[in-house]
Amino acid sequence: MSKHLKFLSVIFVLLVSFISGVMVNNSVYSKENDYKGEEFINVTVYERINPAIVLVEAQMLDGLSSGTGCIINKNGIILTSSHVVDRASYIEVTTAKGETYKAEVMKTENSNGDLALLRIKPNKPLPVIKLGDSSMVKVGQKVLAIGNPFGFNGTLTTGIVSRIDYERNKIQTDAAINPGSSGGPILNANGEVIGISQSIFNPDNNKSNIGIGFAVPANEVKKLVSAYLN
Repeated sequence: MSKHLKFLSVIFVLLVSFISGVMVNNSVYSKENDYKGEEFINVTVYERINPAIVLVEAQMLDGLSSGTGCIINKNGIILTSSHVVDRASYIEVTTAKGETYKAEVMKTENSNGDLALLRIKPNKPLPVIKLGDSSMVKVGQKVLAIGNPFGFNGTLTTGIVSRIDYERNKIQTDAAINPGSSGGPILNANGEVIGISQSIFNPDNNKSNIGIGFAVPANEVKKLVSAYLN
């Protein structure tokens, strides 16, 4: 083969490689951008926040109480609902990665917030949530909820702020909240916690979720946890 043909062969191989690389890169780029609008918010917020959400299990005299918790401090301080852990003889926390720790109650607030702070001793710094400003919450805005309903850990649901109950100081949402979700975050589209899931309106005794859930506003939460935030 002549030097000229060899040169053209090399150029051809390089050109084919370049085109293949562009096609692969474009394919990857396309996949990364398949999530648009609402989907993009759902996926990115969940992937960022879920590592900071834990399963809380508390042993009671009459059985096991299960709920959700939010890591607020990298050294192992966790926010949950006080009714999940009240009068528990033993509390266990499981992280999103499946790591399990014994937990102790640090502080509770039952009068206004139904909130509790737990402490665990992690082997390494933990991911944390960020509290937003609940005074800026508007009826109709998008919200996301992460929790462990009925033991289905790391469940994401979405909805809107349905109503603000100023009299009871609660945020009402139609994002699905079920038993096991208590203590989990209600998030805005930026991934900030604007409320902590507390309860649902269930006239049929937990047989179904009818889309009326309540959360403790983040600004109420800050009164309890401000000294422990990273």
